[in-house]
Amino acid sequence: MTTELSIEFFPPQTDEGIAKLRAEREKLAALKPEFFSVTYGAGGSTRERTFAIVKEITEEGREAAPHLSCIGSSRTGILESLDAFRAAGIRRIVALRGDLPSGMAADPGEFHYANELVEFIREATGDAFRIIVAAYPEWHPQARTPGIDLQNFVRKVRAGADAAITQYFYNADAYFHFVEKVRAMGVDIPIIPGIMPIVSFSRLARFSDACGTDIPRWMRKTFENHGDDAAAIRAFGLDVVTRLCERLLRGGAPGLHFYSMNTAALTVEIWRRLGARHP
Repeated sequence: MTTELSIEFFPPQTDEGIAKLRAEREKLAALKPEFFSVTYGAGGSTRERTFAIVKEITEEGREAAPHLSCIGSSRTGILESLDAFRAAGIRRIVALRGDLPSGMAADPGEFHYANELVEFIREATGDAFRIIVAAYPEWHPQARTPGIDLQNFVRKVRAGADAAITQYFYNADAYFHFVEKVRAMGVDIPIIPGIMPIVSFSRLARFSDACGTDIPRWMRKTFENHGDDAAAIRAFGLDVVTRLCERLLRGGAPGLHFYSMNTAALTVEIWRRLGARHP
């Protein structure tokens, strides 16, 4: 397949988790992704672990993109991170607003919005980095209206973003509608769908309720009908996500970004199915 593939990890908290991630990453590297991305905890809480994983991936000769969030950060701290990224040979950044950690004082710091971070990175580093931002086809859960959310996305692009990765979704029409809207507003950067493989419906429902992702009623009812049958849930989830990916690619999506949850099996199987059907 020539479709661009990227895959996301989160930083493990234990040595055992780090070793497991290395093993899973090797399986995913066989898919030859364009890059791996690594998330960044609220308020920079995983800053060192994120950088360590990205640096390790880069030293393996693979492309990696650290997430960098601005809420709770200072300009000095962001500059230190950018200098460390450049010194490590990192050429991509996923620039996000981020959230304050639970219990932290409600002071966002020197940045309030992702467009400010994008603009700052551009001013400080020029074209040293390919900057990727977030997009929300089903609207950011904190946006007051869809129109405001679209304007916020356009501001990030105009500040200097090169590409966007969406929040995961299961309604392809939401993605196509979002792309159509921002194209009409002059946005021409690649907008890559975020894909969440499904291993556990209960966990997916918790994630989705927290981030504002809609799980269509027919999907919810089918998962509920499978009860605790893990094999049936896995099989149904694979079919649903594979069909979603097929529709997105047929509709012109420039690539796919998989939220791997630090495991390889489902992403590998979905990619295999896509390749087998559309060599």
